[in-house]
Amino acid sequence: MRSIWQTLDRTLARDIGLVCLADTIVGVSFGAIAVSSGLPIWLPMLLSVVVFAGAAQFMFVGIIASGGNPIAAVLAGLLVNARHVPFGFAVGDVLGRRWASRIVGSHLMIDETVAFALAQEEVARRRAAYWVCGAGLFVCWNVGVAIGGVGGAAISDPAVFGLDAAFPAVLLALVLPSLRDRAVRRATLVGVAIALATAPFLPAGLPVLLALAGVLAGLGPTKPSEPTEPTEPTTPGRDDTGPGREREAAC
Repeated sequence: MRSIWQTLDRTLARDIGLVCLADTIVGVSFGAIAVSSGLPIWLPMLLSVVVFAGAAQFMFVGIIASGGNPIAAVLAGLLVNARHVPFGFAVGDVLGRRWASRIVGSHLMIDETVAFALAQEEVARRRAAYWVCGAGLFVCWNVGVAIGGVGGAAISDPAVFGLDAAFPAVLLALVLPSLRDRAVRRATLVGVAIALATAPFLPAGLPVLLALAGVLAGLGPTKPSEPTEPTEPTTPGRDDTGPGREREAAC
């Protein structure tokens, strides 16, 4: 049985590394924003270990920092993470059969790990991509939150650094090669349009769920490939370039 590192090729490992780097930067931003908002440093660090869901953590901290009800903050986080229910059905085969691996794997189930797993065709590659990406992101996210929390007290406004833009930029760089396909490009444009149109009116996380409807646009008929012209068969052993062929052409 091949090891995980033998299963992952260089390109896939590089893509996972880029996402981990971007996730670290976003974690720094989250830790700095949480501490600079007046929350104790242990709270964002505890959330990062127990919850491990960036969108839900940002929403929870935002509601608490603005004086909101903690119960409302928890319910809002659960609503944002409702997308994990279909995620579980989609990647259930990569979590293993033992309860321990399924519990740990479920905790590592985030958008990035699911996306990398579903992009692989072989079961071994799906499992390797899921676990390597999940473990890497868990470590990088918590390290980033700790760094941001420590430095958050010294930064008056962490948002001025624009750290939250790093993650979308890296995701865009990973998606661009796939946009050469017409169906993928059509589905992406429809999904982006839906997300942009609904973002001002819906809570964070729901526009992303609605953007999945763009997949339906990619299921339409594609342009069939043009048939190739049949080539003239040649008789085995016959040389079409010999003198006899030249005499036929002269006649």
